[in-house]
Amino acid sequence: MSELELIGELHSLLSHQDPRLVLGIGDDVAVVRGRGYAVTSVDTMVDGVHFRSAQLPPEAIGHRALAGALSDLAAMGVRCERRGDVQAYLALGLPAGGGELGLRLVTGAAGLADEYGVSIVGGDLTSAPALTVSFTVVGWSDDPGELVRRDGARPGDLVGVTGVLGGAAAGLALYEGRVPDSALDLSLAGTLRERHARPWPLLAAGRALAHAGASAMLDLSDGIASDAATLARASGVRIELDLARLPLAAGVAELAGRLGEHAGRFAACGGEDYELCFTAGPSSREAIETALAACPGASVAVTWIGEVLAGDPPGLHFRDAGERSEPFTGYEHSF
Repeated sequence: MSELELIGELHSLLSHQDPRLVLGIGDDVAVVRGRGYAVTSVDTMVDGVHFRSAQLPPEAIGHRALAGALSDLAAMGVRCERRGDVQAYLALGLPAGGGELGLRLVTGAAGLADEYGVSIVGGDLTSAPALTVSFTVVGWSDDPGELVRRDGARPGDLVGVTGVLGGAAAGLALYEGRVPDSALDLSLAGTLRERHARPWPLLAAGRALAHAGASAMLDLSDGIASDAATLARASGVRIELDLARLPLAAGVAELAGRLGEHAGRFAACGGEDYELCFTAGPSSREAIETALAACPGASVAVTWIGEVLAGDPPGLHFRDAGERSEPFTGYEHSF
């Protein structure tokens, strides 16, 4: 498939109505009517680093690449309630003979985009030695003061997390064959695999948290051990968490036991759960629980897992980790 043929197929696949779109796929640029302040994030995933194309179907790769980018907007509390609230731009590097792969990948991303009213309005296409998927997402805010940054945690705040943790890491262990699916209930193994393959960004929950009083927030892409530490350093505070209070996805404890590992390591270090970790003053606790329970589409669970303290140097401490030869740390790229 030639480049022009593939672009033509993508143009047909991504045709949609976005009230902000003036000029979309098919020209040198996309022209979008703005509103207030642009809230922009770029997220890149590379075969062999962020996923393995031998393990996942192309549709899942496209889905999870867009989900990772949208999760960054969720962590800011950006609005994503109707078509036109968020635009996405895809830069796609395909290996030789990858035309059909590219179409299937974009089909998966487009399916997720339609779920959230996101418009994929442009991007770039190139040949590459390894499959590379990079999404730039742009949301909009009338008032940047409504956005929740990662530097707003203050001593006395509570630390909360949405949903459950460790499912994506457990799913990866299944994909890698470290534990056979037969070691778990098969439907549970399927759920864990899906948790790794197709995460869902919590845009509605992020918006609800922003309105209900979250003081700082980020999404859990590298594992709470790394991401909460990042939040602590950005805010200049000490965060203390309890491993025992981390909400485990169903099946994680059993799978960890099969591997002889601490279940908390999956929850704290695994990454790619794309839940939201946030801080809030005690007076906002009830409002946050109510807002998350009323999220459009489905109620979002919240677990309070620690507290924010004054501390120098700032950082993260697990109070019940004990003395371990391997510290609890999340994923970090090496260069």
